[in-house]
Amino acid sequence: MLRPRNVNAQQTIRLAVIDDDSGFVTVLAKRTEAAGWQQRTLAGAIPPEELVAMKLNALLVDPSVLGDDAWGYLERVCGLLPELGVIVCAARSTVAQRVRGLRLGVDDWIAKPCHPEEAIARIEAVSRRRRRARPQAEAGPVLAGELAIRSDRFQAFVGGVSLDLTRREFELLQLLADASGQVLEREAIYQRVWGYAMAHGDRSVDVFIRKLRQKLEKASPGWGYIHTHFGVGYRFDPEPVAAGELPAAGLSAAGRPPSEPAADPAAARLAPS
Repeated sequence: MLRPRNVNAQQTIRLAVIDDDSGFVTVLAKRTEAAGWQQRTLAGAIPPEELVAMKLNALLVDPSVLGDDAWGYLERVCGLLPELGVIVCAARSTVAQRVRGLRLGVDDWIAKPCHPEEAIARIEAVSRRRRRARPQAEAGPVLAGELAIRSDRFQAFVGGVSLDLTRREFELLQLLADASGQVLEREAIYQRVWGYAMAHGDRSVDVFIRKLRQKLEKASPGWGYIHTHFGVGYRFDPEPVAAGELPAAGLSAAGRPPSEPAADPAAARLAPS
């Protein structure tokens, strides 16, 4: 029988499970105990603030247990605990539901019936990704123009004032800033930030770039940060904006290239802030 390995010998994985499938939860608990993890099974949703106090590494949740507020609860958890790995394990989900969950900030989605070994492997993978991101957060803020990007707080600041970025907006900004001066293709951005391949015609990257630009321009109007490369993607390269120039060269007043069509309203609805 395969046994889950401890992905970090210096740190036990602390897992909370919100699921009412007693058979699945019992077998999962035996596997995690054998691996030296700490698992806590919850009967239903608890306030996100209580999850903070548990100092969790990962949360495995079946949305059906959460009732009508499942989406709202997932959004609050992902927003309040940006370093928490969130894995959904659900039956009878649609593509639209899975896409919505991933865009809210869920790290992975597992379809039921699911073998506990697969769930453990996916929890391990999410924990590894979170752990790899930690040294970068401890390295201090990234300074660009008037901007201070704080990985430890999942937020960016200008003059000490927060831009009030959503988790997805911050992940997008951090990806672009880490590759400062390089052109990143839309498909590559989508794969890195959303975690899966971009569907044909999906405008989520453009929607979020526009939202991010608006916040940057409002907080730091004297600088242009994100530049468009038509038909390719985007480049992060802070530059002072000369008087009378548009905040980002080549953009219309709506915040997109003149030749670039407005984002599909349906895509915008599927891309929550």
